[in-house]
Amino acid sequence: MSDSPMIVAVTGMNCQPENPGPGLAVVRSLRQEFGASIRIIGLSYDVLDAGLYLNEFCDAAYLLPYPSAGEQPLLQRLEQIQQQEGMTILIPCLDAELLNFIRLKDQLLAVGVHMVLPTREQLLQRNKDRLDVLAAKADIRYPESKNISHNDFFYHCHDEGWRYPMVVKGLFYDAKVVYTPDEGAAAFRSIAAEWGLPVLVQRYAKGHEVNLVALGDGQGEMIGAVMMRKKAVTDKGKAWAAITIHDPHLEETARKLIKELRWSGPLEVEILKEESGQYLLIEINPRFPAWVYLATEAGVNLPAALVRMMQGEELTLAEPETGKMMIRYAQETVIDLKTFESMMMSGMHVPL
Repeated sequence: MSDSPMIVAVTGMNCQPENPGPGLAVVRSLRQEFGASIRIIGLSYDVLDAGLYLNEFCDAAYLLPYPSAGEQPLLQRLEQIQQQEGMTILIPCLDAELLNFIRLKDQLLAVGVHMVLPTREQLLQRNKDRLDVLAAKADIRYPESKNISHNDFFYHCHDEGWRYPMVVKGLFYDAKVVYTPDEGAAAFRSIAAEWGLPVLVQRYAKGHEVNLVALGDGQGEMIGAVMMRKKAVTDKGKAWAAITIHDPHLEETARKLIKELRWSGPLEVEILKEESGQYLLIEINPRFPAWVYLATEAGVNLPAALVRMMQGEELTLAEPETGKMMIRYAQETVIDLKTFESMMMSGMHVPL
């Protein structure tokens, strides 16, 4: 694989201000590291995903069928793109698509597309509805959680010992703090409509969030950890502003989880540091987070490290710089109507 041209495809090019995808941060990191020596293919699911049209980062862009369509339409589309582009590496960046990519890993490898992914069991072990089991195995505190399938729970939760406020979460994305039964029922309907069942409720705890991004080598070791504290969040809890930190407890927690899972590829560990100083595991995201470009600016380019690892190179990563602060902003992307129509009709955009 080391003699192959470096043609890398990246999914998740959505850039919604309240819920940005990781894809753009990943391709920015790759472009910063490799410059013009890499060809980057942006992949996404919606014609309005602005990252598809940012020619300074993507050399070409293609639409994919939504994950709900299943793995065969995805395979057919990727084979078409492979014939057109000759990509050698694919980096999936969205939770909801990972099961399809895991199932297709061997078939894509057969046509020359390499991926670093967890196994299906590893992915399921860190699902929100099973995370309490993993946390117990790794001896990590985790807030009491419950799977629900109907919004009646919020009107009778006191019978089961639950009190407001509580957190309502989707299986893949989204989390809302609710304070009344009506708020809980509304959050349930909204999240279930977008992400399906089950919906998760979780005990609410006060504190601030600290996150870690790293690579797992598939043997239980953690590579290139970078940590940050959220300073401002969107209405979906995504970091709008953050600062890099070093937190030994967070680092040790992530190390335990990666060892227990024997994780392969990128991941993000989200921890709540309570006002008492105790730590609670909140989530493990099975891909690069949208803030991964902050790690790059702190001196640890993890997307580039993943590519180098896939090419069989020896990795030597610097210690991340603490005190680097990220503040997000929204920016307009202006394109010709013909470009937009081409994406709608053909599902591709290849700048001249």
